[in-house]
Amino acid sequence: MLGAGELGMPVIRNLVKRSKHLPHTKITVLLRQSTINSTDIEKKRNIDELKELGVELLEGDLTSPSSELIQIFKAFDAIVSCTGYGSGAGGFQLKLTRAVLDACVKRYFPWQFGVDFEIIGRGSAQDLFDEQLDVRQLLRSQKHTKWVIISTGLFTSYLFEPFFGVVNLETKTINALGSWDTAVTVTTPEDIGKLTAEIFFNEPVIQDRIVYIGGDTITYGQLADIAESLSDEKFERKVITISELDNGLKNDPNNFVKKYQHIFGNGAGVSWSLDQTFNFQKGIETMSAKQWAQLNIKWK
Repeated sequence: MLGAGELGMPVIRNLVKRSKHLPHTKITVLLRQSTINSTDIEKKRNIDELKELGVELLEGDLTSPSSELIQIFKAFDAIVSCTGYGSGAGGFQLKLTRAVLDACVKRYFPWQFGVDFEIIGRGSAQDLFDEQLDVRQLLRSQKHTKWVIISTGLFTSYLFEPFFGVVNLETKTINALGSWDTAVTVTTPEDIGKLTAEIFFNEPVIQDRIVYIGGDTITYGQLADIAESLSDEKFERKVITISELDNGLKNDPNNFVKKYQHIFGNGAGVSWSLDQTFNFQKGIETMSAKQWAQLNIKWK
């Protein structure tokens, strides 16, 4: 397991839970020495939880030379990567994938938890996505390492985060990116963790394919209705048009949030029907955007 953050921890918890009754199955998490020995409250809490779960902590740094990573990876049959983009850009995901392949790991779940990069295509507003497509191309070009890509959509909480620029609870405003009918698929990290473990241990084994999951697929108009219903207040509604998103990115081309707003405003590759998801087909319950908002936001 690579990563033990916002997504990594739920994935680890559920892998441990599903593996408890499986003999000869061991979960190991690769972490920096500074993280393992950190005095930061949140990191220390996570380390303590990992120890309680019986997870083995392996010291290592993903920024190390590839030769070192290959030697580490050789000891494992499967690797799940929850590194996120924060671990580095400019070839970081390709470096990890090459190391996994060179180590002859049998099964790989790369960091692809997000949107449908192939529908979005190359040269999009979010330049990080091109490397994700390079990773897919590399995985498909070989036969030894079996791979699984899990498409999750956006983290549900992001819809309600002020930085994302959609729902602002303080100002009672809601911005639709592109249009009110533009849809987005969202999933909570907890549900991603649960479903990743189910996909990992599924019989027959899932391999060499993209698996779609989703907690909810919702339009910005439906999101506005939910916010007004739960708060019992009227929100000021505004559409940020594609033209405005284009201009915003043109004027501030390195703005990470504007890149994402452009992607989610265009609407291509950021939503899918829930009836095509793994969780729907398996009858596994997930949390909707409304349920998340009811549980996590103080509306009144």
